[in-house]
Amino acid sequence: MKIVCILKIVIILNKISYGRLFKECTLAIYEGLYNNFSELNNSENYYRFIGVYKDLLQDHEWKIVGNRPFKNDEEAWAPPSVVVDAITKKGSLYYKGQITPCTYDECKDLEVVAAWDRHHVVDMLMGDTKWDDSIRKPIDK
Repeated sequence: MKIVCILKIVIILNKISYGRLFKECTLAIYEGLYNNFSELNNSENYYRFIGVYKDLLQDHEWKIVGNRPFKNDEEAWAPPSVVVDAITKKGSLYYKGQITPCTYDECKDLEVVAAWDRHHVVDMLMGDTKWDDSIRKPIDK
């Protein structure tokens, strides 16, 4: 699967979400729910960037419905996210495969690095926060 792919994620009967694949199995979920792909237009407004298990991208349950090439290699990287140390609870920036120290203010509002399964993604898109609530956020020390 190429990183230019747009994937169709069926949420409920007639409501669909779409995700654009970025590097490192990161799926950028487009804002909103849709009835069909034509409603998405050329939007590049994303609800969130989430890491997903690679097998979700290979089992063909989420169908490829389009391709949107990136202007350059740099654009194919998702924005920075935060890795939270299990012992200290301190956050570090994760960007382009690198982990670097940061301040609490630099990482407190970032997406926490995680790999999500299909049911996690669908629950999140339906507004259920239990999975987000289950992962540690960085704390200010």
